[in-house]
Amino acid sequence: MFPAAVSDFFTANQSLLWVLTVCLDLSLTLLMFRLFGKQGLYAVICLNVLLCNLQGPKLTTVFGMPTSLGVILYSGIYFATDLLSERYGKREANRAVRIGFCVSVFVVVFMAISLLFEPTEASAEANALAVDAHEALTFLFGYTPRFVFGSLVAYIVSQSHDVWFFHWIKDRTHGRHLWFRNTLSTTVSQAIDTAIYSLVVWWAVLDLPTAIQLAGVKYVFKFVVAVVDTPFIYWARSWGTGDNDWQDPADVANREDQT
Repeated sequence: MFPAAVSDFFTANQSLLWVLTVCLDLSLTLLMFRLFGKQGLYAVICLNVLLCNLQGPKLTTVFGMPTSLGVILYSGIYFATDLLSERYGKREANRAVRIGFCVSVFVVVFMAISLLFEPTEASAEANALAVDAHEALTFLFGYTPRFVFGSLVAYIVSQSHDVWFFHWIKDRTHGRHLWFRNTLSTTVSQAIDTAIYSLVVWWAVLDLPTAIQLAGVKYVFKFVVAVVDTPFIYWARSWGTGDNDWQDPADVANREDQT
């Protein structure tokens, strides 16, 4: 997809590529918010959930530490829910969390069903292609029950806590210090997410010290994303958005008549 010179450059500069990918994810989230308002943020959450399932198994090394590519987009979900919380309140943020949870369930269920279908044997060429695709999908989506349970529980618990804690801090600080509630709610919630996932999923296949070590490295990257996204949420807080484009003019007129 990219020219050879670009691929060669980023192959030699993986840490820079990671930083640019984080900034790109946050920037595209802002673009969706600017164009479509809260509906754009709902879409970002759904897309990030889908992409996390695809990129999660890909492990790489950044800044000398092993990590999963899914960390970037998964951390971006917290940014989207915090922006929803700040602009539209707790109800809309919790609604987005539930939408993301349902999308996760749909992905797991329908990809599991897809693996029950056998590759075609219509011809040797078609069979070879179908077998390769089937094996690739099995690698990406051949989830164990423990993985499914751990992932879904970690998501719903940590994301719900993020929304609650964000507003708890906002109430205690009387709406001041956005940087504080954005960073603290995200970092604490991501710690909960990492702890649940590590204990439920990794501890089943690794010894506890190794699971803790992997969790610690993963959390470092999540923490960095949580800090980096703070300027982005300040930038977006005062924007006008495309929310009005989604409103039925008749509904707006009725609300004005009622007032």
